[in-house]
Amino acid sequence: MHRRRRRMMVSLIQSTYLAFGSRVVLPGHGFALQNRGLGFRLDPAHPNVVGPAKRPFHTIIPGFLIRDGAPVGPFGVMGGHMQPQGHVQLVSATVDAGLDPQAALDAPRWYWHAGRTLLVEPALAAVPGLVAGLRSRGHEVTVAEEPSVFGYGQAIWRGSSGGYVVGSESRVDGAAVGF
Repeated sequence: MHRRRRRMMVSLIQSTYLAFGSRVVLPGHGFALQNRGLGFRLDPAHPNVVGPAKRPFHTIIPGFLIRDGAPVGPFGVMGGHMQPQGHVQLVSATVDAGLDPQAALDAPRWYWHAGRTLLVEPALAAVPGLVAGLRSRGHEVTVAEEPSVFGYGQAIWRGSSGGYVVGSESRVDGAAVGF
């Protein structure tokens, strides 16, 4: 079967972890090896203690959306602890709000890291009563100034007509590409 007829879609997230990964570059290849091993701990009481057959905490989670058993498309939001939260927010913006990939990726985000601490983007802080309502429920809300803490993603959805719509994160450099 001709490749175009297969209409294959793939979700792939490249990660070196931190700015330069392990800082080990394979001679003649020009790319750094990833460094997820940094997540291990030496403290035997820590759940992520280094040991045989163990894997470090890891947040590489490419996603794929399916509707009524049919593929819609691949997506991913990178950014450490923000990844699962970004996935939820992207899927919610798509499924619940009916947004296309670019609008869903551009939608304002929130970020929870621990306890009752929340970071929100300025656009969410501008929603009347939102921050005050969260604070009245005991949340410690901060309006973030740095957009990259909210992750960075791309998505490709197949439309009902068979065409594709792509979106790429507006908070940082990136691209969603079809070929």
